[in-house]
Amino acid sequence: LLAHYFALLTFFPLQVWVPAVFLSGLMSAIIVTPTHQSEEYFEEYQSDWVTAQFRSTRNAVMTNPFSEWLWGGMQYQLEHHLFPSMPRSKYPQLKPILQKFAEENEVPGGYRESGEFEILYMNWDLYRRVAESEPVPGAPYSRGHGQLGAINLGFSPGAGGVGLGKLL
Repeated sequence: LLAHYFALLTFFPLQVWVPAVFLSGLMSAIIVTPTHQSEEYFEEYQSDWVTAQFRSTRNAVMTNPFSEWLWGGMQYQLEHHLFPSMPRSKYPQLKPILQKFAEENEVPGGYRESGEFEILYMNWDLYRRVAESEPVPGAPYSRGHGQLGAINLGFSPGAGGVGLGKLL
């Protein structure tokens, strides 16, 4: 990684590498968040880890080879969560096995997947709904202050010396 940034900073002008770094971060966020945030969250502990992965993960179905390459295996979130050390090149072969497993074991919700644009819309819609929702009564005030604002107000376990509150 150090060699990568050395080469980037040495051989490319500022006008090239700054947008490249920000664009790669944006692309990562656009690709990673939809497959992680489009399903349910659990209020309590889930003792069946495999079923929890099925219920809290949604895969994206690609429409073309470029999208398949661009998503870099992140479209196979369930496969990744169940088998994190498996090479991503094997995920397409694992997909029918997991679909069959979900059907045979009557996993709630089954094997969930949506088209790449549908899942992006679902994620955008989630952001919209969160932004427009009413505040939760009793939640720490953070509008305009972020998490650090809540810590500095003393409403967080991090108040009083844990975290960055003392530094800033």
